[in-house]
Amino acid sequence: MQFPSQRSRVALAALAVGSLLTLAGCGNDGTQPAAASGASSAGGSGGKTIVFSPLGLQIPAMKQLSEGVQGYGKSKGYNVIVQDPKMDPQKQVTDLQTVIESGKAAGVWSIALAPPAMSALVHTALDKGVPMILNGVPSDYGLDGLEPGVSFSTIDYAAEGKAAGEELGNCINERYDGAGKVIFAESAPGTAGKQEFETAVKDALSSTAPDAKIVSTITVSDRTAAQTDIGNALQGNPDVNAVFGQNDEGALGAVGAFKAAGKDVPCITEGGGNDETLAAVKSGDIYAVVALQFAADMTQSFDALTTMIDDPKAKGVQLTVPQKVVKGDG
Repeated sequence: MQFPSQRSRVALAALAVGSLLTLAGCGNDGTQPAAASGASSAGGSGGKTIVFSPLGLQIPAMKQLSEGVQGYGKSKGYNVIVQDPKMDPQKQVTDLQTVIESGKAAGVWSIALAPPAMSALVHTALDKGVPMILNGVPSDYGLDGLEPGVSFSTIDYAAEGKAAGEELGNCINERYDGAGKVIFAESAPGTAGKQEFETAVKDALSSTAPDAKIVSTITVSDRTAAQTDIGNALQGNPDVNAVFGQNDEGALGAVGAFKAAGKDVPCITEGGGNDETLAAVKSGDIYAVVALQFAADMTQSFDALTTMIDDPKAKGVQLTVPQKVVKGDG
């Protein structure tokens, strides 16, 4: 996972973790915000207790993810204590520091709100022998590279963009003999992965459908705004036949805009994959989604953490959130 304060797509894609509850057996006790002391029921040096710090439990997807982590942890013999930083980077660091210094956590998994602010905490955890798994890459936390006691998970934005651009080009070639007129939905400036993702989309689109042209660009904020902006773009470009939606909100906004204008829904691709967009793929309203597999990332992240708990000398790993192209025929 990436910096969610910058990329709302993480929270949206995390809605896909509904499958986690089935995977984990649904046998958890609900979220448990840690007490200020960081106390847990496990004794010794953390015992079988893992602390999970998401963005904030007021985000439904994060609450659901937390429940999935608790259920999966229980199936692996671990008690998972969930902290609630309430979208406050300083609170997140302070709460984690308390539990790490108390010696009552065997390991910590954090979706950091502000990775650079957690740099000193990571070194404290390494000194205390408390393994961590974090979003991003080592350099985000002031580390030179991978080392024992800390692992990372990130999104391969270039691969995601390449797949989304290729599928948009494939649709244009199949339906319009390569003559595509495209509305391109950008993410907001400062969004994590923006340059890598959008550059890869454009490069792949150009390679796959060389005659396709981007005739209008909008910036995605939410679905309603995307629908309005795409509807306005359609007035100046009534022959548009393709949209790169950027994320779930942009893609669904595009579907709404074309239907509101009484036009056939065009070629649409995006990177995200919540339940609603996957249903739109099945119905034919969206051609393809590059779906981030957060359920699979949850299990691989948790397993990486427990590997470090079991073997303190094990070198940390750099994980990548799995991706899957979902199209109407599969």
